[in-house]
Amino acid sequence: MIHSMTGFGRGSRQIDGFGLEVEARSVNHRHLDLRIRLPRVLSDRETAIQQRFQSRLSRGKVDVTVNLVMGASATRVEIDEEIAAQYVEAARSLRDRHRIAEALDSAALLALPGVTRIVETEVDPEILVGPTEDAIDEALAALVAMRASEGEALAVELESRLARVLELADSFEGRAGEVLAVAKQRLHKRAEQIKREVGLLDEARLHQEIVIAADRLDITEELVRIRSHVAQFRETLASAGRDEPVGRRLDFLLQELGREANTVGSKANDAPLAQDVVELKTELERLREQVQNVE
Repeated sequence: MIHSMTGFGRGSRQIDGFGLEVEARSVNHRHLDLRIRLPRVLSDRETAIQQRFQSRLSRGKVDVTVNLVMGASATRVEIDEEIAAQYVEAARSLRDRHRIAEALDSAALLALPGVTRIVETEVDPEILVGPTEDAIDEALAALVAMRASEGEALAVELESRLARVLELADSFEGRAGEVLAVAKQRLHKRAEQIKREVGLLDEARLHQEIVIAADRLDITEELVRIRSHVAQFRETLASAGRDEPVGRRLDFLLQELGREANTVGSKANDAPLAQDVVELKTELERLREQVQNVE
């Protein structure tokens, strides 16, 4: 089953008053573009985390964020006694000088800038390594699962589009025969008109013109290749998961289908056939939009 490149995963762990939270988001990209944001204490784990994602993903723009959440037991409040004393002395001086009724109370003092600060307990990076890897694996597994689920829906959409492409190919085949018959009839009428006007009919020239028209209007080879490319597209979808990611190959097959559609369009000397060619190109463009998100 194919995988989409759109997904999200989350993982978390608790360690001795600390919380680890990991989020991984991915969208489509031609290659694997990993962007990892880590707290300072885990900065040396970036390469290891990259390798974990590279082992499971081959394409997509992936943003990974690891947050270290400090619990109440891992933080403490420190008071700068010197700055607090300066505030108290300044308040006392203003009270005495201006005969203010109330002095500075403790609650107001603690709220003043610089009096207090939150100090986080130093974290030993070694105790975070295992839990971080577990949280990463949890987020990565959820991300891969969502990409697989999105891929299932994508496969259904692609198959629906491919079925319509084959319907249009069948329509081309039936209409092309009618177009050729009309062209032959038109050439015969023209030949009869020339014969009435000049009294001569060059049968060899007429046969040559019919052969040229038939060759110019014949789309048999194009239809064979369209059906072949659709079959290869389906085989590639079926092989997803057993071989390498298939997105690039599907994109290549769509390019080939586009070339055949353009050739059929250049031969479409018929309004209904030309309209069907437009619809075919529209279906191929919709397929291309969907394939851009296939891993």
